[in-house]
Amino acid sequence: MIKGSFTALITPFNEDNEVDYDGLKQLTEFQIASGISGVLAVGTTGESPTLSWEEHNQVIEHVARLCKHRCYCIAGTGSNNTVEALSAAQHAVKAGVDAVLMVDPYYNGPSSLEIRREYIEPVARELPDLPIIPYVIPGRTGTQLLPEDLALLSSVFPNVRTVKEASGDLENMKRTRACCGKDYTILSGDDALTFEMMTTPAIAAEGVISVISNLAPKAVAKMVALLREGNKAEAMQLKTALDPLFDLVTVKTKEATPYGEVVCRARNPLAIKTLMTVLGLPGGRCRPPLGKMTRAGIEKVLSVCRTVLTNTPEIFKPAAEFFHVDMEARLNQRRYWESLYYKEY
Repeated sequence: MIKGSFTALITPFNEDNEVDYDGLKQLTEFQIASGISGVLAVGTTGESPTLSWEEHNQVIEHVARLCKHRCYCIAGTGSNNTVEALSAAQHAVKAGVDAVLMVDPYYNGPSSLEIRREYIEPVARELPDLPIIPYVIPGRTGTQLLPEDLALLSSVFPNVRTVKEASGDLENMKRTRACCGKDYTILSGDDALTFEMMTTPAIAAEGVISVISNLAPKAVAKMVALLREGNKAEAMQLKTALDPLFDLVTVKTKEATPYGEVVCRARNPLAIKTLMTVLGLPGGRCRPPLGKMTRAGIEKVLSVCRTVLTNTPEIFKPAAEFFHVDMEARLNQRRYWESLYYKEY
């Protein structure tokens, strides 16, 4: 069973917006040194939609090589094209990964029946020794593999016994547990819900595939380990310290325009990559059409991080030491973030 804390690794880019392979190595080594259970290479947090398949495969090869015999390696191989998904999974097997993650097919909107029969099943049948993790996130894909179809998959294919659950719907998660049984693995795909998912008996999640662990892997890994040991009190202390960061996965602000106020959403991975760049970690900008945050958005991110650094400096200490950066200085000197936001809406 796939259990524990896994980081949905960002893909760092250099100034030319090309993959920064040295930065990728540093980030992966940081995750391993911090005790993370595993790393997900080129999931959607890794900007898989804007990487070419050649880049996609090269990133997986690099991360798989670094993780070998050191931590679990998952490759993001999902697509809205089953032929592409199968080809990516076959490449991932050759690269030496331990499992693949297949996000629900986005935009073309297949039904749950079609996702099961025309997307997951062909890959599971072709690669029976490869653990396959469906990724349910209807808010980003516009479709959803339902609990009933997850159960049908797991009853036929022993290699499809885990789901990354990011529906945000606790009742849907409970239905997954009821349909799939106690031996099925549910992983949180939402940092902010991990504690509740792991402590609700009717869900009984076994861990998380986390975004915030890009920056705070040791704290996230410890929280998950404490929950798996049944130590809710200490885990709650860590959750409370991490909650402000969990809220940064998507940052909403209200922005003034000549035509009235609008809501602007900086969606993952824009906020985490911006923050990592401010703090001196490998990150770089996102690839278009993701761009920059607004000034209000970046000020919100900076304010949250200053508070966390003041109240619980141990959250950031591993990153500060590993990357040899002065986080307090970087959070308080404008030169580190002035170019990272739009000057006007």
